[in-house]
Amino acid sequence: MTYSSSVAASRRGYLRRNQNSVTFAKASKTLGPISNSVILIVLACLIGLLYLTQVTKTNSYGYSINALKQEQTQLKSQKADLEVKAARLQSFDRVASSSVAKGLVSAAPSGSIQ
Repeated sequence: MTYSSSVAASRRGYLRRNQNSVTFAKASKTLGPISNSVILIVLACLIGLLYLTQVTKTNSYGYSINALKQEQTQLKSQKADLEVKAARLQSFDRVASSSVAKGLVSAAPSGSIQ
């Protein structure tokens, strides 16, 4: 054995003459089938809870959006009513100040029918 091979052999651990130099590591510990089943069930429950929280959040947002839409339609109808009222109030002033109205002659009642 040369010096370099003896140094390399000493680094690997114990190595003697006529001994197999391949070492086998212990198999790593794995989870059994019951543990895997329990972990999968817990993960499925967590995913279900996450889904339910998201659904309830969207439903609550849906209720607030519905209330805002109803308020919007109510305000739109109120706006339309106010526009009609404003047009009526402005029409009296327009008619009174128009040149056609100024040119009209007032009529006095001539009599009444009995």
